[in-house]
Amino acid sequence: MKRKSVLTVAASAVLAASLMLSGCGNDDGNAGDSSTPENSSQESTGGEESSSGEESTGGEESTGGDESAGGDEGGSAGGDTASTYPIVEPGSLELDIFMLSMPNVEDFATNDFTKYMEDLTGIHMNFYTGTRDDADQKLTMLLNSDDYPDILMIDPGIPKYGVKEGIIIPIDEYLNEDVMPNYMKMMSQFDINVTRETDGKIYSLANINDCFHCKYARKMWVNTRLLADIGCEVPTTTEEFKDVCQKFVDKYPDGVAIAGADTGWFVRMQDWILGSYTFIPSSTNKLALDKTTNKVVNVAATDEYKEGLKYINELYQIGAIDDSAFTQTSEDMKRLVNTTDVLFFPAGTISDIIDSVSANELYREYAAIAPLAGPDGTRNAWTQPNYGVSAGGAMITDNCPDVEAALRWLDFFYSETGDLCSQYGAEEGVDWVLNPEGKVGLNDEPAFCEILNTYSGEAQNHDWQDVCVRVAPEAYRLGWAVDADVDPYSPDGLEKLLFDASKELYEPYGSSSNIINFASGQIKFTDEESTDSSTLATEVTKIITETSAAFMRGEKNFDTDWDKFLSDMESAGASQLIEMYQTAYDRSN
Repeated sequence: MKRKSVLTVAASAVLAASLMLSGCGNDDGNAGDSSTPENSSQESTGGEESSSGEESTGGEESTGGDESAGGDEGGSAGGDTASTYPIVEPGSLELDIFMLSMPNVEDFATNDFTKYMEDLTGIHMNFYTGTRDDADQKLTMLLNSDDYPDILMIDPGIPKYGVKEGIIIPIDEYLNEDVMPNYMKMMSQFDINVTRETDGKIYSLANINDCFHCKYARKMWVNTRLLADIGCEVPTTTEEFKDVCQKFVDKYPDGVAIAGADTGWFVRMQDWILGSYTFIPSSTNKLALDKTTNKVVNVAATDEYKEGLKYINELYQIGAIDDSAFTQTSEDMKRLVNTTDVLFFPAGTISDIIDSVSANELYREYAAIAPLAGPDGTRNAWTQPNYGVSAGGAMITDNCPDVEAALRWLDFFYSETGDLCSQYGAEEGVDWVLNPEGKVGLNDEPAFCEILNTYSGEAQNHDWQDVCVRVAPEAYRLGWAVDADVDPYSPDGLEKLLFDASKELYEPYGSSSNIINFASGQIKFTDEESTDSSTLATEVTKIITETSAAFMRGEKNFDTDWDKFLSDMESAGASQLIEMYQTAYDRSN
């Protein structure tokens, strides 16, 4: 990669020396808890986003008028930013950036938003990209050479390349209102410690994608036509649920009462059902936090988990659950739902399973149902503290000739209209409008904005769509203008359908349990700890997954085989894994 700056090359040696003094080369690193069964990276948001972040995050933004980002030279958008532009003398600084490429963006080098950013900031960007299939490999190869980019919008592993090796540099000294006014304003609504690593330093800017319906994504859907046909109301308890399934099996012997899958976005039927007995966390190793004691617990080793498995076995014994539910993919389940009478199926969004256009009649037959009350009244909705905020949005490497300029360039994305400009284009009145008169958002509040240039599935060269850092707080996402009278079962009504189901049916049960998911960024391991914990988690998860399925199918006996299940988890390293998670939790809290 060619070197870039007319004005700053002479300062590179001084900058490099200062970076050495700032502690880039510490020996320990960190890694987040990646053992998630819900394939949360496959966030579905109604067709306007790629699969990015379980689910990505946000907060509340101001809605200041139509002010330019930087006065006369600020371009057509930028909103209520405190930054001044240009950042450098135009033509004086080039930076290299690595980011994801998508088929619907033709060429970043000639893209309209790229030109807008260069005109606004004075900084010319050279783009290095990779697809979803090869980006990680390409970036790793670059980082293992001496010729890697200045800015990374894909996280290659901060514990290794940041904390341990110092290629990704700490940015704490730049996180202030002088350099990063928009970022600091945005993060004042969140816990910035989410981005702090095991050595106490911050190496990345946050991704913020606070999708409300994704916070309560573990949903179950019921076919209301079939439910009426068997003369039943929507069940609200586990006993009612079992009774409904029995009646369905009796009348539809060739149908499927409860579908499910092993891979996909919140498609595991057992996790939804078990919520009537205990909280089931995201991690496949079933580790969670007891918020009353701040201790890490193994949910799979509890009596409540055992009772939940017994109940699912009862459903299996009456023929309500097909064996395929334990092994098939979400695509397999999709084919099943679209070709067979299926009473219940789990999914983060109905649109992943039934197409709202080609199968709209079937689509309209399904409605979300609330979590069931268990025998003792337990009723849990899956959710996660600090949901939607994560580290790894953007990082700076030690090759960067002007760290402050690079961060100021990134700061634009955290301004009031930064996300709008990158996603949909930078021309207000053509690509979007702020505070559209008479319009309301999903939350029935006055709309923050109206998108005019909507997401494109086809190749275009006007904006970056969804491949860069996301800055989409909840108020921003819920503040997009919608038709107040939109039909929730129309293709345009999906976000309304998911919001209403989440708000009315799931949010009331989102804080019912003392056992909770770890908050975003709460479990971070050093590079070495990450390797060790991953090895242990693989073995523990294998035992939990296989043995739980055997109990649910009746292949193991609860009276004679449960104690061996507990001892097998211990032999695989469950206690050591809990200890490692406890150490990581205590370190960050």
